[in-house]
Amino acid sequence: MADGRWSLNGKTALVTGGTKGIGHAVVEELVGPGAIVHTCARNEAELNACLIDWKGKGFQVSGFVIDVSSHAQSEADGDCQLSLSWKAQHPCKSSSIVR
Repeated sequence: MADGRWSLNGKTALVTGGTKGIGHAVVEELVGPGAIVHTCARNEAELNACLIDWKGKGFQVSGFVIDVSSHAQSEADGDCQLSLSWKAQHPCKSSSIVR
Protein backbone atom coordinates (compact mmCIF):
# COMPACT_ATOMS: atom_id res chain seq x y z
CA MET A 1 0.00 0.00 0.00
CA ALA A 2 1.11 3.52 -0.68
CA ASP A 3 0.66 4.60 2.94
CA GLY A 4 2.60 1.63 4.33
CA ARG A 5 -0.34 -0.08 6.06
CA TRP A 6 -1.01 -3.80 5.82
CA SER A 7 -3.07 -5.12 2.92
CA LEU A 8 -6.50 -6.74 2.98
CA ASN A 9 -6.69 -7.23 -0.79
CA GLY A 10 -8.76 -10.32 -1.54
CA LYS A 11 -10.15 -10.49 2.02
CA THR A 12 -13.81 -10.19 2.99
CA ALA A 13 -15.13 -8.63 6.20
CA LEU A 14 -18.57 -8.63 7.84
CA VAL A 15 -19.31 -5.62 10.08
CA THR A 16 -22.55 -5.32 12.06
CA GLY A 17 -23.84 -1.84 12.78
CA GLY A 18 -21.86 -0.30 9.93
CA THR A 19 -23.94 2.85 9.45
CA LYS A 20 -23.07 4.66 12.69
CA GLY A 21 -20.28 5.31 15.11
CA ILE A 22 -17.54 2.75 15.54
CA GLY A 23 -19.13 0.32 13.06
CA HIS A 24 -19.10 3.00 10.34
CA ALA A 25 -15.47 3.81 11.09
CA VAL A 26 -14.56 0.10 10.96
CA VAL A 27 -16.20 -0.28 7.53
CA GLU A 28 -14.20 2.64 6.13
CA GLU A 29 -10.98 1.49 7.81
CA LEU A 30 -11.26 -2.03 6.38
CA VAL A 31 -12.04 -0.81 2.85
CA GLY A 32 -8.94 1.40 2.86
CA PRO A 33 -6.49 -1.53 2.81
CA GLY A 34 -8.54 -3.32 0.14
CA ALA A 35 -11.13 -5.49 1.93
CA ILE A 36 -14.52 -6.27 0.44
CA VAL A 37 -16.94 -5.33 3.23
CA HIS A 38 -20.48 -6.52 3.95
CA THR A 39 -22.40 -4.63 6.62
CA CYS A 40 -25.84 -4.64 8.16
CA ALA A 41 -28.01 -2.15 10.00
CA ARG A 42 -31.50 -1.87 11.44
CA ASN A 43 -32.45 1.29 9.53
CA GLU A 44 -32.87 0.85 5.78
CA ALA A 45 -32.76 4.57 4.97
CA GLU A 46 -29.49 5.05 6.87
CA LEU A 47 -28.01 1.94 5.26
CA ASN A 48 -28.95 3.10 1.78
CA ALA A 49 -27.47 6.56 2.42
CA CYS A 50 -24.19 5.01 3.57
CA LEU A 51 -24.09 2.62 0.61
CA ILE A 52 -24.56 5.55 -1.81
CA ASP A 53 -21.81 7.51 -0.02
CA TRP A 54 -19.41 4.55 -0.07
CA LYS A 55 -20.12 3.87 -3.73
CA GLY A 56 -19.31 7.50 -4.48
CA LYS A 57 -15.99 7.06 -2.71
CA GLY A 58 -15.27 3.95 -4.79
CA PHE A 59 -15.56 1.59 -1.80
CA GLN A 60 -16.62 -2.02 -2.34
CA VAL A 61 -19.32 -2.35 0.34
CA SER A 62 -22.64 -4.21 0.32
CA GLY A 63 -25.31 -4.14 2.99
CA PHE A 64 -28.54 -5.61 4.23
CA VAL A 65 -31.17 -4.64 6.79
CA ILE A 66 -31.37 -6.76 9.92
CA ASP A 67 -31.71 -6.27 13.66
CA VAL A 68 -29.16 -8.71 15.08
CA SER A 69 -30.57 -8.12 18.57
CA SER A 70 -33.91 -9.64 17.44
CA HIS A 71 -33.77 -13.42 17.74
CA ALA A 72 -36.82 -13.87 15.47
CA GLN A 73 -35.39 -11.67 12.71
CA SER A 74 -31.96 -13.24 13.07
CA GLU A 75 -33.53 -16.68 12.63
CA ALA A 76 -35.49 -15.51 9.58
CA ASP A 77 -32.40 -13.98 7.99
CA GLY A 78 -30.09 -16.76 9.13
CA ASP A 79 -29.38 -18.10 5.64
CA CYS A 80 -28.18 -14.69 4.45
CA GLN A 81 -25.99 -14.24 7.53
CA LEU A 82 -24.51 -17.71 7.24
CA SER A 83 -23.73 -17.16 3.58
CA LEU A 84 -21.93 -13.88 4.29
CA SER A 85 -20.25 -15.19 7.44
CA TRP A 86 -18.91 -18.18 5.55
CA LYS A 87 -17.27 -15.83 3.02
CA ALA A 88 -15.96 -13.39 5.63
CA GLN A 89 -12.42 -13.93 6.85
CA HIS A 90 -12.75 -10.94 9.22
CA PRO A 91 -16.24 -10.78 10.80
CA CYS A 92 -16.73 -7.74 13.08
CA LYS A 93 -19.36 -6.78 15.60
CA SER A 94 -18.95 -3.02 15.65
CA SER A 95 -15.33 -2.68 16.77
CA SER A 96 -14.54 -6.26 17.81
CA ILE A 97 -12.64 -8.36 15.29
CA VAL A 98 -13.24 -12.09 15.67
CA ARG A 99 -10.50 -14.29 14.24
